[in-house]
Amino acid sequence: MTAAGTTVNKPVLVESLIVFAIVLCVHGAVWDRFSWCAVALAIQAFYVQFKWDHLLQLGSAVFQFRTTANSGLLPACMAIPLLGITMKERCSAAGIVYFERFGIVVACTGMAIALFLSVIAIGITKPVPTNTCILSGIAGSLIIYTLKQSLSVSEVIEVLEVLLIFVYLSMILLYLLPRCFTPGEALLILTGISFVLNQLIKRSLNVIEGRGDPVDFFLLVVVVGIVLLGIFFTALFFFMDSGTWISSMFFHMMTAVLGLGVVMPWLYRLIRRNPLFWLFQFLSQTQMRVYLLAYWTLLAISACTVVLCQNTKRSSGSKKHQASTVTRKYFHFIVVATYVPGLIHDRQLLYVAAVACLAVLILLEYIRYFRIKPFGQMLRHLLSLFLDERDSGPLILTHIYLLLGMSLPVWLFPRPCALKGTLAGTGALVPYSGVLAVGVGDSVASIFGSTVGEIKWPGTKKTFEGTMTAIFAQVITVAIILIFDSTVDLNASYSWILVSISLVSLLEAYTTQVDNLLLPLYLQILLMV
Repeated sequence: MTAAGTTVNKPVLVESLIVFAIVLCVHGAVWDRFSWCAVALAIQAFYVQFKWDHLLQLGSAVFQFRTTANSGLLPACMAIPLLGITMKERCSAAGIVYFERFGIVVACTGMAIALFLSVIAIGITKPVPTNTCILSGIAGSLIIYTLKQSLSVSEVIEVLEVLLIFVYLSMILLYLLPRCFTPGEALLILTGISFVLNQLIKRSLNVIEGRGDPVDFFLLVVVVGIVLLGIFFTALFFFMDSGTWISSMFFHMMTAVLGLGVVMPWLYRLIRRNPLFWLFQFLSQTQMRVYLLAYWTLLAISACTVVLCQNTKRSSGSKKHQASTVTRKYFHFIVVATYVPGLIHDRQLLYVAAVACLAVLILLEYIRYFRIKPFGQMLRHLLSLFLDERDSGPLILTHIYLLLGMSLPVWLFPRPCALKGTLAGTGALVPYSGVLAVGVGDSVASIFGSTVGEIKWPGTKKTFEGTMTAIFAQVITVAIILIFDSTVDLNASYSWILVSISLVSLLEAYTTQVDNLLLPLYLQILLMV
């Protein structure tokens, strides 16, 4: 089997089969008008993925993408539509019409963006692939017909707005940040940012006093603010040296101006109170929150200690020292120790703390990337020890992906659609998707696979022993969660949990994408069905 003259990569083929299995599992449980679109989209994305892979091999893609992985278009294309479909079903069952409609918008927007990337790939492939064009035409016709039948005029406009924001962000960020993403990773990240920006604009134009959760507004404003800050300084430092003291002082000054002059007033407009007073009151509302914050501070200090100790070994060693896989997984276990108490005792506090940590990590990455004095060069030296093959571009994103993978199930959890704060059956485990898939599964698979693994999965460096141990560890973790979290009631749906964990663990073994980002999304999708 060939695609544009290149032999099909067997690991990519197996990865595609796993994604198809997940799509069929979801639509076996939830079959409606969107199911035909999702299946058609998966088939055409499978073919288009090989066109993108061929373009990457030839260096003919529009932008410079990460070269150590395949395009990852199929798993990325299916994640957002499946997430929207499962959200729609959960909120429909709960009778929450607003979020049911929002789930439909998410699913349709994900399909529209996937089609857009398909058209780009087909347009720049020479000669034009006739079969792929036909498949994309059929899938596009199904999706456009379904959009026409399912969306109101205002929802169609919303889909087009997100698509337009996605196009502009793609042109800006992929040009300014070469080799940082694969096409699939870019699709997931830029679609998420596009949705956040669109939601913030929409809610800012329709502010109703007393309506909306300040916690949700906090996420929207902080994410948009930190992204705009990065775009501004990336464009600015194109024309001036960022490593001088004058540039560094300008960076700190403009960061303060944006925070106090734009982000704070914007947040004030949305929540109708002083953001700093609201945040202080929120963090000190209960004694448990104070205890959690103190505990998390200790864990943050321990993580910094690990970084400093590993760099001390590099400085004192006679040869070049690089952090091992086991050492890098220390941070996974520290994050698990951070998230599990928050999920059990106070999910709203965890929600806000994760947003604040994301802003801090991205801001530190700006300081490292731009060599902002006095800490830029030091951060470059400290973090270079923990680089892996996924950090092939100018940015170091692995630790940010880890935080995103753990936080996305918390942020995307449909709280208004969850009676008594939790979903029924396996849905009760949805907020734990990041803990299970990344914190436990990925960590255990890497540690056991690299130390005792001998039987490798065909075409990959991952081992059978690592995958089986990861599945076993996640099942044990589910049992522990059942003991300590009284809100989790699985209603005897243990077989579905085992199937979900097994499929996601197999995806971890074969994917070359950033698993910290991809695995929690797919586990959340399966658990929400």
